Amino acid sequence: MKNTTAAGPRRPYHHGDLRRALLDAAASEIARIGIADLSLRALARATSVSHAAPTHHFGDKRGLLTALAVQGHRWLAGELEAVDGFLEVGVAYVDFAVAHPVHFEVMFRPDLLHRDDPELVLARTASRAVLQSGVAKISAGTEGSAQSSGSAALAAWSLAHGLATLRLTGNLPPTTDLAGLTRAALRQLVAGPPI
Repeated sequence: MKNTTAAGPRRPYHHGDLRRALLDAAASEIARIGIADLSLRALARATSVSHAAPTHHFGDKRGLLTALAVQGHRWLAGELEAVDGFLEVGVAYVDFAVAHPVHFEVMFRPDLLHRDDPELVLARTASRAVLQSGVAKISAGTEGSAQSSGSAALAAWSLAHGLATLRLTGNLPPTTDLAGLTRAALRQLVAGPPI
């Protein structure tokens, strides 16, 4: 028997977690066509759901991108918590960016997001806290440690973020030992420049 109604063919019922399926499809579409060309209608078509389904879950495109950023920050925090040591946190950060380039891009584009979304604020705060915790251990006990810890955390984040961005934009050869480069650069940051 055909799957039809008086209005025409019915769309397949979507089993499982539709919100997650929409986020997965959005990440795939962004990787394929870019953020600017992503539309909720195309996302609905890609997941074989009604045009209203993405709107129901996310409200608008900005809500969808905010949900992707929340997902990314949660994943990042989990990956950073799974490693030990300042250098390995930096490597895990860069590895995350390379493995999840769409999430990485969206996470750091506040112009595309609902910046005051409570879930985003919480997820972003959690991922940054994990990033800062390794630096705090290194600078603990030094003069002005709270201030130096904040500056060191920003410098380490900038370094890891910069390396990830260089790789994602094709400015580092694919043969570059990214983990080794990240560790060496972070060691240099901690040791300071030779005088």
